[in-house]
Amino acid sequence: MKQFTSLFTITLMCLYSCAQQEPSEVSAETPEKINYTTEIVVPELDIPWGMEFLPDGSILITEKTGSLVHFIDGKKATIDGLPEVYVRGQGGLMDVKLHPDYKTNGWIYFSYGSPEGDGDGGNTAIFRAKLNGSSLSDIEHLYKGVPNTKKGQHWGSRLEFDKDGYLYFSIGDRGNRDVNPQDITRDGGKIYRLNADGSIPEDNPFVNESNAKQAIFSYGHRNPQGMIMNPTTGKIWVNEHGPKGGDEINIVEKGKNYGWPVISYGINYSGTKFTEITEKEGMEQPLFYWVPSIAPSGMAFATSSKYPDWNNSVLVGSLKFEYLERLVIKDNKVTKREKLFEGLGRFRNVKQAPDGYLYAAVEGVGIVKIIPESF
Repeated sequence: MKQFTSLFTITLMCLYSCAQQEPSEVSAETPEKINYTTEIVVPELDIPWGMEFLPDGSILITEKTGSLVHFIDGKKATIDGLPEVYVRGQGGLMDVKLHPDYKTNGWIYFSYGSPEGDGDGGNTAIFRAKLNGSSLSDIEHLYKGVPNTKKGQHWGSRLEFDKDGYLYFSIGDRGNRDVNPQDITRDGGKIYRLNADGSIPEDNPFVNESNAKQAIFSYGHRNPQGMIMNPTTGKIWVNEHGPKGGDEINIVEKGKNYGWPVISYGINYSGTKFTEITEKEGMEQPLFYWVPSIAPSGMAFATSSKYPDWNNSVLVGSLKFEYLERLVIKDNKVTKREKLFEGLGRFRNVKQAPDGYLYAAVEGVGIVKIIPESF
């Protein structure tokens, strides 16, 4: 009987494991025909990390190198008034996001590498400000990850609001995978949630935990560089870089542990293993994972009538392979993958704008608009 029980348990574990691995076996295809083309809207940008569309049709663009660009009336202008930006490795001036009620209150949110605080180097920080002509004003610092470090990797960092007006943001593990992600008393390797004014929501999952970082919403993340609210469910989705293999899409849930680096579908860049397991009780499985890695950055749900054959697809930029990936998702499973606009460049971000069009930020190219061929 004991032998039968063990065999039954092993069988169940295999079935569970196979079910989790199935999504990664969906290969990315190059479609025979793409019904859309691209047009450069904002040219000559280096690493355009974030972009937001203002009510007047102009665009705010963050350059990782530390400049804030306002594209208005067909021209680029530099916005003054930024706090000191610590540019190192993957960090610098990163994401930008308008408050959901921007037309009324004028608040704009930014994530950036900040040198403020004790120690050399920097860490990811969040502030909000208002745009006053060609300068930022009313700057309020909302959150700063600690400690500072001179390591250049894994800053995160994306910003997103949910339907209830909470602000979410990501900070990567900052190159300290064996300490930060699994420790809720430390910053790094986390998704955070704040009220719009920077205060801590009373129902955040760790507000009553001794010494915990009370802004944490979920933990066990590696380096989330894509974040978007699912417009249907209201859930926050993130994509995050794995090591060599094991990039993931995760649906963020309150207080959940996403496993890094205890579980992973990736290996060290050297080819060696850092973990023997891909699943563990109490740790979440990804909705989807990539092997090999595509280096995902930026993501968007395509819901506009301008792209009828992409409706409800998820678009993810690939830095490594220089294309835009379209994932067809049904019942939270990826059923199809497509490579779009191969060779255009490193897709750093993609957004669906208020005008219904999709725009992508491509390193060394600029902001491109995706246009249906029939238009």
